Amino acid sequence: MNELLEIGQKMQLKSGGTLVVQRFLGGGGQGEVYEATIDGRAYALKWYFPHMATAEQRATLEDLVRRGAPTENFLWPLDMVYQPGNPSFGYLMGLREPRFKGIVDMMKRRAEPTFHMLFTAGYNLVDNYLHLHSKGLCYRDISFGNVFFDPETGEVRICDNDNVAVTRASQSGVLGTPRFMAPEIVRGEAQPSTESDLFSLSVLLFYMFMMHHPLEGRREHDIRCFDLPAMKKLYGDEALFIWDPQDEANRPVTGYQDNAIIYWQIYPKFLKDLFTKAFTDGLRDPKNGRVRESEWRKAFIRLRDSIVYCPQCGAEVFYEAERLQQGAAHICWSCNHAVPLPPRIRIEQSVVMLNHDTKLYPHHLGDTNNFAQPVLEVVRNPQDPSVWGLKNLTTDRWQSTRADGVTVDVEPGRSVTLSLGTKIHFGKAEGEIRV
Repeated sequence: MNELLEIGQKMQLKSGGTLVVQRFLGGGGQGEVYEATIDGRAYALKWYFPHMATAEQRATLEDLVRRGAPTENFLWPLDMVYQPGNPSFGYLMGLREPRFKGIVDMMKRRAEPTFHMLFTAGYNLVDNYLHLHSKGLCYRDISFGNVFFDPETGEVRICDNDNVAVTRASQSGVLGTPRFMAPEIVRGEAQPSTESDLFSLSVLLFYMFMMHHPLEGRREHDIRCFDLPAMKKLYGDEALFIWDPQDEANRPVTGYQDNAIIYWQIYPKFLKDLFTKAFTDGLRDPKNGRVRESEWRKAFIRLRDSIVYCPQCGAEVFYEAERLQQGAAHICWSCNHAVPLPPRIRIEQSVVMLNHDTKLYPHHLGDTNNFAQPVLEVVRNPQDPSVWGLKNLTTDRWQSTRADGVTVDVEPGRSVTLSLGTKIHFGKAEGEIRV
C-alpha cells in the first residue's frame, strides 16, 4: 500500500484548481486514501487502483458530485481529481476529525459513550439515512466500517459514499458487507435498495446497543467451518433472530455470546419490540416488515426521555410506565438497587424524566425534530438549592397553572417550580408535572 501517489504530488480538480498530497491515511479494496490540501485547507482524497477505476465508477462519482450531499454529515464526493497521463482517478471529500470514533472502538472499549449519547448518535444516524433515502438513493453498504460518531456529542459522520446509487438501479457494484447484507441480497434474489439498507441499518443499530449480531446465536456457535455455504445459510436461507419469540433454536449461548444476553435485559420493552420486528417481520417481508427510520427516531427520542440515574452507582436506568402501573420497582441493572424516580412531565404523548441535567427540545413542544438548541432545562433555585424548577430558554412567554388553580406567566429566562399537578402551556403543546 501507499504506492499509488507520492507525498507532495500535485493533482488536478475537475472544477479547476490544484491539490497537494500531504500524507497517506489508509487503504482498502478499492484504493487508497490520503490527506490533501487546497490553499492550506485539509481534505481527504480517495485514489482508485487502476482495475477499480472503471467508467461506471467514474459515472457514479460524477453523478454524486452533481447531486451534492444529502446532509453535511456525509463525507460526500465534492469534486473529481485527475492526474495528466494517469488513467486512474479519485475524488475529494471532507476529512474526518479525530473526535469521531468507530463502532469497533466502542466494542473494544476505546470509546465509552453514555446511553444518552449513544441514543443521540442512533437518532442522528437514522435521520441522516432518511435524508439519503428520501432522494431515491440507497447506500448499499451500511456497516460499522463506514459510520463514525463523537462519544461526547452524538454527532455522526458517514464515510465511503462512493458506492451510493439510485435504489435498485444498478446491476453491478457493491452488494454490501458480509453479515450486514439483507437476506434477499445474500440469497441473490434482489439488488440493493432502500429496503435492504433498512435491514443493514437495523443490524448496525443492534451492534451499537447489544454489542452483538442479531442472527448469531447457537447456530453460529455450532458452525465448525465458517465458509460461504455456512454464511449463506446463517444470514440468508435460514436466518433466525436470536430472540425470536416463536422459535428458541438460535438463542445466544451463555459463556460464548454473553453480550447479547446481558444487554438485552438492560433496555426497555419498546426498544426490544422494535428489534424483534426488524428481525422477524423484517426477515420475511422486506417491503412491509422492516423498521423505518421514522420509527427508530421516535424510539431514540423516547429512550433519551426515559433515562434516570441510579443514586447508588450512577448508572443510567430506563423508566418504564408498565412497571409503574404494575407497582414494580425500577431496579438498577448495574448494582441491583431500587432506583427512585425523579419528577416527570407529560407533554401530549411523551413522558420526560426530569433529572438534574434534563433539557427539552423543540420536538417536545410540537416543533421540528432537532437537538440543536434546548427550549427548557431543569435548574436549581439559586436561593434554595433544594427547590428545582423548569427554566424557559425561549423568547416566548409561557403560562403555568398550579394544582390549586393559581396561574402565572413564565417569561423568557424565568422558571416554574417543579410541583405535582402544575400545568405549563407552551403554545402548541401543554405539559403536566407528575411525581
